[in-house]
Amino acid sequence: MLEQVGGFLLPALLLGLVASWMLEGLLQPRPVAVWRRPLAANLTHVAVWLLVFAVELVLFRRPFFAMANVLAIELVLVLVSRAKYHSLQEPFVYPDFEYFTDALKHPRLYLPFFGWINAIAAIGGYGVALWLGLAYENAIVLQDHPSFLPTVGLLGSACLALAIGSGRRLTVSFDAEADLRRLGFAAALWAYGRAERQCAQGMRARAPFLGARPDRLPDVLPDLVSIQSESFFDVRRPYPIVKQDVLAGFDRLRAESLVQGELKVAARGANTVRTEFSFLSGMSAGELGVHRYNPYRRLAGQGLPTLASYLKTLGYRTICVHPFHGSFYRRDKVLPALGFEEFIDLKAFEDAEKVGAYVGDQALGHYVSALLSRDDPRPLFIHVITMENHGPLHWEAVTEDDARDVLNGPMPPGCEDLVAYARHLRNADAMFSNLRQTLLSNGRPAGLCVFGDHIPIMPKVYRALGAVSGLTEGMIWAAGGKAGEGKRLDISNLASDFLFRFALVKGTD
Repeated sequence: MLEQVGGFLLPALLLGLVASWMLEGLLQPRPVAVWRRPLAANLTHVAVWLLVFAVELVLFRRPFFAMANVLAIELVLVLVSRAKYHSLQEPFVYPDFEYFTDALKHPRLYLPFFGWINAIAAIGGYGVALWLGLAYENAIVLQDHPSFLPTVGLLGSACLALAIGSGRRLTVSFDAEADLRRLGFAAALWAYGRAERQCAQGMRARAPFLGARPDRLPDVLPDLVSIQSESFFDVRRPYPIVKQDVLAGFDRLRAESLVQGELKVAARGANTVRTEFSFLSGMSAGELGVHRYNPYRRLAGQGLPTLASYLKTLGYRTICVHPFHGSFYRRDKVLPALGFEEFIDLKAFEDAEKVGAYVGDQALGHYVSALLSRDDPRPLFIHVITMENHGPLHWEAVTEDDARDVLNGPMPPGCEDLVAYARHLRNADAMFSNLRQTLLSNGRPAGLCVFGDHIPIMPKVYRALGAVSGLTEGMIWAAGGKAGEGKRLDISNLASDFLFRFALVKGTD
């Protein structure tokens, strides 16, 4: 009887396994040939594929349909990885599985970057698998093959054991591109998933804001505002075609700032929480391991010491303002664990002016100014996460008037996204100027830190006018302070540097 069941399974099993390796050839970057990969990576690939195949067999009892279904799922992941690499120069990694549910809740943030061709290919691939399986393959009748389920159960158990055993021997660098090239798609996903489930031991002890209190504090603690500006960088630097006055207010702040310069951030094009967590925690990507890809998924909820929790111990009222859904990235759960007493989300902006699909930066700036003009005697720390300049920029219509307003000359072909982006920069610039004036007029010591979370997604612009480095902008300003130095900044040190300028920490690295 086992031989009879094996006759149903073996052809579909072997054919599907070979096809799964062939599908990896569509990836960008492409993994090395199977025979050049570590043995543990190949064993993990075999085990993971057969494990999913066994699950499909139990559900549908159609071997070739199960094979096609698994391959269709793999094709979707490959296409998603290609789309991500096209936009962000990074392949799909295990923590990205969370974004499938986010894409259903907030489709505008994800689906425009997937593309119609990929969407049709993914839906079509699964549709073909479903049609072929149900139309041309009969389900295995359990009465005729009573050993079918025990055989599949044994196969699944063996594959799970093999995946766990071989996965332990996989070594990863957490450089997603390098690990994908060396290990292949399935093995890299399994290795990252295993690493994420392991406890982040010792991270709390290494947190820079743990025990950072200085020997003596200023007599009057300053109000502190940090603005995490969506997709913000000085686009005039690589593209002089953009008018200088687009960021005139930022230029004034920069001329008055204690320190300013290009900023090395933890993300490119998206994944804001990487930069956000690095700023708040003071921890670099290298210290986070696999959690660098989405620190809010498992790590941050543990409540590591941060800029906010530290300032809270000094008597600050700590507030985070983000005009978007609080559940996105679990911020409504994570940020309180990171030391924020209050998290103000989209619910507070129901009547606020929108620019495109999101709450405008100027409306957000006015809201923060109102918080700063309060009667509460406690010093304030307000962390602002803007939303207006979030893409997709290629979904925004631009006119010739828009181009004339932000560009020095005619709009180059394929650069509509640049015009849309610079249009949003004007609003961000107005917000910076408004908050500067509020902090100057409040009559209290005050500091402002402005930084971009990542560069925007503008692949057509980068192809037309040249690629950019991925650095954003960072700046630390004090009300009444003297202009200081310009230097290269790092997001993991920016918050400590911010506090150091106001004698709120002993020093910086």
